[in-house]
Amino acid sequence: MLFRLDFSNEIPIYQQIRNQIVAAIAAGTLSPGEKLPTIRALAEETGVNMMTVSKAYQLLKAEGYITTRRRDGASVRLPEGGVSPGTLEGLRLRMCELRLAGLDRAGILELCGKLYDEEVRKL
Repeated sequence: MLFRLDFSNEIPIYQQIRNQIVAAIAAGTLSPGEKLPTIRALAEETGVNMMTVSKAYQLLKAEGYITTRRRDGASVRLPEGGVSPGTLEGLRLRMCELRLAGLDRAGILELCGKLYDEEVRKL
């Protein structure tokens, strides 16, 4: 799996790794049950500290996107139970930011529709 990490971005590296894995799951690039690289292997591949990768994997596990087993490593899974409270809170914050940027309800919905369509086209 190729990661495009931007070390000059304000988004922490562990969050960039997390985000790219979630996007790959949503796009079908990563399938449920598929094994992820070990923490050590991914750290070497991306040139980051193992603790950074570990933090990304811990977050993904807490959110239900991966499972981990000592001998088997990390595997992809689909989260159960619908949208998590954290996701809803993040969406709520982004809507506030969009409103502050001058978008009204129609503008936000239009933007969401465009972004959704872009993601679907990637499939």
